[in-house]
Amino acid sequence: MVERLLKKQNMTKYRLAVEAGIPHATLNDICSGKTRLEKCSAETVYKLAKVLGVSMEMLTVAAIQNAERERAYEYGLPEYLQHDLDAYKEGLKTKSDLLDCLWGELYGSINIAEINDGAITREHAEFLRNKYLFGGKHDRND
Repeated sequence: MVERLLKKQNMTKYRLAVEAGIPHATLNDICSGKTRLEKCSAETVYKLAKVLGVSMEMLTVAAIQNAERERAYEYGLPEYLQHDLDAYKEGLKTKSDLLDCLWGELYGSINIAEINDGAITREHAEFLRNKYLFGGKHDRND
């Protein structure tokens, strides 16, 4: 949500942090998902909302809705996709030597679920690809 507003206003994260008077590291954590906006202090949300020109409610409600959508996108998957997602997450956690194989299995399962089976929507597939495979919070080269 914050990144979308930054882009809309052609503002950098650094400028927002300075104008809002919050640490740049805090803003980076919010934008990366490491820190959830709805868990931030009211003061931080107020400062961000003020600089971005939106209400506090807009920021927090949108953040909560986004978090709920993300959680929903990781459950109720076809069995084969859920298996490969769980295996990939475990591989990330244990720093498995087979991470490239697990990555490929997950990539294939997402494509099959979207394209062949129609079990997930394009948006759902893009969410999973972006979060786990292409530069989301996890990097397979950790």
